[in-house]
Amino acid sequence: MAINAAELEIFKNLFHSVAEEMGAALRRSAFSPNIKERRDYSCAVFDGAARVVAMGDHMPVHLGSMPMSVAAAIHALDLGPGDIAILNDPYAGGTHLPDVTLVMPVFLARSGKDRKGSRTSLPVFYVASRAHHSDIGGAQPASMGLSEEIYQEGLRIPPVILARNGKIQRDILALVLANVRTPDERKGDLAAQVASCRLGERRLTELLIKYGEHKTGIYLEALQNYSSRLMREALARIPAGIYRAEDFLDDDGYSQSSVRLRVAIHIKHRRATVDFTGSSPAQRGSVNAVLAITYSAVFYVFRCLLGEDVPACSGLMAPIELRVPEGSVVNAKPPAAVAAGNVETSQRIVDVLLRALAQALPGSIPAASSGTMNNLSFGGIYPSGTPGEGQPFAYYETIAGGMGARPYADGLSAIHTHMTNSLNTPIEALESAYPVRVRSYSIRRGSGGRGRFHGGDGIIREMEFLTDIRGSILSDRRRIQPYGLEGGEPGKAGNNFLTLSGSGSRKLKLPSKTVFNARVGSILRIESPGGGGWGEPTPRKSAGTQLKGK
Repeated sequence: MAINAAELEIFKNLFHSVAEEMGAALRRSAFSPNIKERRDYSCAVFDGAARVVAMGDHMPVHLGSMPMSVAAAIHALDLGPGDIAILNDPYAGGTHLPDVTLVMPVFLARSGKDRKGSRTSLPVFYVASRAHHSDIGGAQPASMGLSEEIYQEGLRIPPVILARNGKIQRDILALVLANVRTPDERKGDLAAQVASCRLGERRLTELLIKYGEHKTGIYLEALQNYSSRLMREALARIPAGIYRAEDFLDDDGYSQSSVRLRVAIHIKHRRATVDFTGSSPAQRGSVNAVLAITYSAVFYVFRCLLGEDVPACSGLMAPIELRVPEGSVVNAKPPAAVAAGNVETSQRIVDVLLRALAQALPGSIPAASSGTMNNLSFGGIYPSGTPGEGQPFAYYETIAGGMGARPYADGLSAIHTHMTNSLNTPIEALESAYPVRVRSYSIRRGSGGRGRFHGGDGIIREMEFLTDIRGSILSDRRRIQPYGLEGGEPGKAGNNFLTLSGSGSRKLKLPSKTVFNARVGSILRIESPGGGGWGEPTPRKSAGTQLKGK
């Protein structure tokens, strides 16, 4: 059957629309502000071989790693019609424990078995939804604190069946809910994920009925080949050579030593080898990234070399080989702690990859963005007089920063960049759901690096706690500034401050990664980093002088 270009575009858009509709359903039916307000979730469609076919416009750190979770679920379980698997194990394709993934097969017919109980067909598709749950147990509220091993970070779920033939397995659900601080919210968010997967199943079944399994299968394969060809063409435009770079995380939360990430990108014959040899070994703290995270960051960066209309298929990675030393900070092994590897190390992997590619493609790569998700989490007990009086609460958010300047324009201010694609929690939603008062929320003027084009500014987020809390911060770029390119200045590093309440209140400067206790009335202030500048700064025009050139 000949491939028709117009029909190929139709199938690409249809698969993408399914992933997008799944995400919309998840967001609108979720319970937690982290999902319904901040959009901390992702949905995707996979073919019967567990190759990603389409991704929603959601979070890159989720999406690039999700194929490994789908593959782990398929390998571990015999999924039949109506079944849904659940997992969050970072060492089985996950990212960190709060990111819970559901996987569901899609068959052409729901019957699916003969009289002997043997399956009559294999899944044509799989759908998956991943959402960051605001608490998954562990030592700290919201499950994003300092940790030295994964067992401190929360409930670790290997691939298991959450729903069998359309019915939720109550024992599995009860096991999950018994290990979290906010079971009602978790139950609601999991129900939203289940509904999202079932919606995806319905839409893909409708597509199969309309176009037929044979034709759909041909275009599924064509999309993989098409995306692979586009990536090879993009690599062909990069001069052959080896491009090296390194960058650093401030620390791992326990030691003051910086953590090296080193990469060498080999470009040759329309192929790329991305080699992380020389990166630091796995750390005591939770900055360790599992292989799925490193793969996800590489997928994101190389996809950025292509246009927005390129299908986000597994075929994009066909010409790209990864070499990631086992036991390193970018390929950690159990029982290494990984909570910050997903959110902080993923950002630094992007930074070091772009720094290397800036040598290969001068004038095309932006300066470093803020390079951190500025993760803030806290929890406690709702005070008397509030709707949840006496009940535990747990809150998590990422805080935006400055975008790196581009070769043709200033960076944007107060925006989530690279591996996060989430939104802020609106002040109204934050104050109505939790015992806090936002004291200040503004752009941190002058924090972007100067250059021919300036880096975007970070933000200031200041909040007062209206009850006693235990909080955690996982952040970076507090010592090592986001780099500029082509002579541009670096962005300003970030800061974390806590003003303790009571007589003789003190203002403490907090480390980049820390756990803290705060009494009612204490004030936390986060100043996020700005982005790096691009190009030599042009002289400022002064009275009585005239600038030459640009």
